[in-house]
Order: sequence, then structure tokens, then C-alpha cells
Amino acid sequence: MSSINETHDLSLQSWVESANDRNVDFPIQNLPFGRYRPAGSDEGFKVGVAIGDMILDLQGTGLADSPSMNALMALDVEKRLQLRRAISRGLALNSSQQKTWSKLLTPQCEAEMAVPCRIGDYTDFYTGIHHATSVGKLFRPDQPLMPNYKWVPIGYHGRASSIHVSGHAFRRPQGQTKAPDATEPAFGPSRRLDYELELGYFVGQGNQLGQPVPIANAEDHLFGVTLLNDWSARDIQAWEYQPLGPFLSKNFATTISPWIVTMEALAPFRAPLVRPNGDPRPLPYLDSEANRNAGVLDITLEVLIQTQRMATAGIAPERLTIGNAAAAAYWTAAQLIAHHTVNGCNLLSGDLLGSGTLSGPAPNEAGSLLELTEGGKKSIELTNGEQRTFLEDGDTLILRGWCERPGAARIGLGEARGTVLA
Repeated sequence: MSSINETHDLSLQSWVESANDRNVDFPIQNLPFGRYRPAGSDEGFKVGVAIGDMILDLQGTGLADSPSMNALMALDVEKRLQLRRAISRGLALNSSQQKTWSKLLTPQCEAEMAVPCRIGDYTDFYTGIHHATSVGKLFRPDQPLMPNYKWVPIGYHGRASSIHVSGHAFRRPQGQTKAPDATEPAFGPSRRLDYELELGYFVGQGNQLGQPVPIANAEDHLFGVTLLNDWSARDIQAWEYQPLGPFLSKNFATTISPWIVTMEALAPFRAPLVRPNGDPRPLPYLDSEANRNAGVLDITLEVLIQTQRMATAGIAPERLTIGNAAAAAYWTAAQLIAHHTVNGCNLLSGDLLGSGTLSGPAPNEAGSLLELTEGGKKSIELTNGEQRTFLEDGDTLILRGWCERPGAARIGLGEARGTVLA
């Protein structure tokens, strides 16, 4: 588990002036990784580091040997720490690298971003206990949580090919749906399109087939975190999900933020894993003292919407909910790694694990419209007078995340933005 070091120093400043704003997502204490190229060009994408409102060409600094993000992610923990220190020192105020590195900067507003790495596989989990309970009450009032929920991290195999970076638009999915009073299903576009507020955990070093990752070493295999929106067609999902789980209701689109905030950057923002009294203690392969003491990530998460009418009128996006991942997740990222590999499954560098919907205990902390509208029974009224139960064509949904604590620099995860097309 990463520890706090010189790169987290609150007093540390950069010669990139925009990075010294206290409210910026990417101060020198963050240094997230992404892939970019000049907007409008046909150049190959290269690895960059966000600093303030700029992007540093990492390969140009000589600190990276290739334009492959996956190769960088596969480095062992000590080499990753060395790389972080070198980048931090080069970007620090009065650094001898300023003259050379200043020529390697590209304004973020002039860059085209790509999915941060090659994602070979994607597994989506169900770690948000408040979401699982709220949704369970809609369908199983007498037993909201299934008996296995507090014993085993629940997940399903997602679709990596339909993961796109923030800013993309996608077509409303079509599929089979069945009304409760209908004798047979109908085919057509989803009418209950929803979002899911999640974190995505990127695998760094993989493991060999047949070699489980012990919980004590699990964080060594985590590279970093991104924002993730697992778009969901609730009406298609309701008809198809038994007995094997989601399929067409989930695999049409997933949106992630373009930046991976590393586990090293998140070191000041750890929290203990707290379970309610009376809940079972995890089985030994899912339990460790370090995970209990600091396995949770303290990340504030926000959801905003901008309808087409709002955009046309120049009205800014409106907040739907705000909450915190630490209050939402029943299982930690380390536990997901340990569980995913316990049967011998081999994870690869760049694989993505979704947290599942991270809803808090309060109504204004819900991570989906399914919860906010109580299954579509209650409309949400926006400030411009529009109402929503589920997403309509032209709606743009925005996820944002950040960490802040006394004594530490505020760092952000950027945003994951996607738009629904007809």
C-alpha cells in the first residue's frame, strides 16, 4: 500500500503556474497519466502527465522508453515510485528541467484524449451496498440483499470494446423488453436508460495463470483509479438478466475519464474499512490488517446533467447528486483483486475493474436514476422546469470526482462525460 512521501508535500509548487491553483484537479501532487495527441491531427497517441491545465509529453522527457501506457503500468511498485519522484522533481518550482520540459507541454484544451490504455478485459463488480439494497427493495422488498452479498464480491464480465473516453456520444440501445402485463416481449429502443456512478480500478502488474494474488500483495497490482459510467438500459436488463446476469443492457457503452490517478497519488486519502456491527468478517483470503485500516479510498463523487434544452439555452450542467466512495463501497479494490484471482484467473496490465454503483445512504447520494426516481415512479424536476425519470435523447451526463483533506493538496479525477443520441 502506497505511503506518503515528498511528492505529496502540501507546500510543493510547480513552475507550471496553473498547477498552483488550490482548486485545480491536477496540481503537482497528483500527476495522473493519460494518452493524447494534438487535436485534429493523425499522429499516434502518446503518454502524457496532466499538470495544471497542461499535458507533459512523458516520452519527450526521457523518463519513458515507449508510447505504451500498458508497459508503464506493468512496472513494479519501486520503479513506479521512482518515476513519480522524477516527474515531480522535474515539474517542481526552480527545477533545472524547466527550460527543456516547458517545450514538451500541450494545453489540455488543444489535445484529443484517448482511452488511457489498452483494456484487454473488463469486469464490473457490485460493491455499493446502499445501491444494492435500494435496488433490491424495488424488486425483493422482503430480501433486498441476496444471502451471498456480504460474503463474496459479486461481479460479471463486461465488454471492453465499447469502453470510450469522456466526451463521446452513443446511440440509445435497442433490445427486447417485456411489460409486466404483456404476454410476450417487444423489440425497440430502451425507454429506461440510466447511468451508474462508479470508479474504475486499473490493473498494473498482472499475475500468472494459476497464481492467485494474496490480499497482502493486492495493491501492488493496482495502478490507479478512473471515473466510470456504466450506462444501463433498465428495461432490457429486467427481461434478460435471469439467470446469467446483464448482457445487452450493459455492453453498448461505458464511459471513463481520460486520466488514471495513481494509487501513489491517492496515498493521503485512505480510510478504514468499516462494516456494520453483526456483519460477517471476510474470509481470510479477503482480509488483512492493512486493508481493514486503510483499504478504502476517500473520494468525493458528483453527478451532473445537462439536457439538450439546457445546452441550447446556455444553462450550465445541474447537479443531481453528490456523495463519497468511502461511505458507499462494501468491498475494497484490493479485495476485488484478491477475489478475481483466487481461482487462478490471470489479470493483465490494463485490465479494468468497475466498482459497481457507488450510492451513499442518503437520497441525495444515489448513484443512478433508478434509485433517485424509485424505479421510475417519481420524476425529478430540474431548475429549468424539465422533468426526468430516465435519460432522454440529447441528455449529457457528467461524473466528477476529487479528494480533499486538511494537510493534503486537493487532487481531482477530471470528469467522465457522455451524451445520449437518438
